[in-house]
Parts: sequence; structure tokens; C-alpha cells
Amino acid sequence: MSNRRSFLKIGAAAAITLAAGGAIYRMVTPTPTPHPFALDGEARAALNAIIPVLLGPLLPSEAAARAQALAATLERTHGAIRGLPLSTQKEVQDLFGLLALAPARRFLAGVSASWEQAEPAEVADFLQSWRKHRLAMLQTAYLALHDLVLGSWYADPSSWAAIGYPGPRKELLK
Repeated sequence: MSNRRSFLKIGAAAAITLAAGGAIYRMVTPTPTPHPFALDGEARAALNAIIPVLLGPLLPSEAAARAQALAATLERTHGAIRGLPLSTQKEVQDLFGLLALAPARRFLAGVSASWEQAEPAEVADFLQSWRKHRLAMLQTAYLALHDLVLGSWYADPSSWAAIGYPGPRKELLK
């Protein structure tokens, strides 16, 4: 019985010591400030693969107009991410960092090739699997990508006519 009590006392003392040490470490170590989102090569490549799949038939069919629309949407998406709070920008950067790692891209997204070489059907399967995934974290990541891209697409007034949106209402001056 005394061995059991000694074990419990030592365990409790160790837990308290670890908790105190962790608290002291957090007080002494400054929290790094998040940096603004950087649309680096890997994040740009992932978005270049994801944007046309999410927009699909909304994009112009003519090659030059399509390329211009994709480039403009990429830049607006970058601007939308940069408009988020820094802590959220860091989460988006972490998401793209995860998608940039080949093992994570293969395991979590099912995309075996690099983003530059990914087939649209493979990217569509990845997005659909995250959309309906049983893990809420992957569903949230899908929704973030979806909302950022589609929000950026519809932020451009040239896309409004396709959905019958006349634009903001103009108030009559009296």
C-alpha cells in the first residue's frame, strides 16, 4: 500500500513540476509574431492547380482570356488571404506548407505528382474527398480553399453578369 502511495505522490509531484516548468517557459520565451502570407512557389503551384478545378465552367474557354482570368483570380486570392488576420494567414500558410510536402500531398490529398503536373481529375478528387471527409479539419481546409477562390472570382465585377448580378445598387441622389 505504501508503494502505491509513494508512486502516486511522486507522479503528482512530477506533474506539478512539469506544469510549472511549462508555465515558466511560456512566460520567458516570447511568442513569435506571425508573418504575412507569402505566395511562394509551392503555394502558387497548388493554387494554380486548384483554381481551375474549383471554377470549372465559369472560366472563359478562349486560351488567352482563360489564362488572364486564372492569373487575376490567383492575385485576388492572394490579396484576400493577405486581408485576413495574421494568425489566420499563418494557418493558410501552414495549409499550403502541408500541401507542398510530397508525402503529405500524397497521403492527405491523394495527389501523387507535383502540383505543376497534377491532372485536373486528380485535383478534383482531392477537393471532393476533403469536402466530404470525416475529419472536420480537412472539411474546414476545403471550405477555406473554396471560399477564398470563389470569393476572389466573384469579387471581380466582370464575373457578375454570368450569375445575373447587376452590381451594387446605385442610390438616386435627390
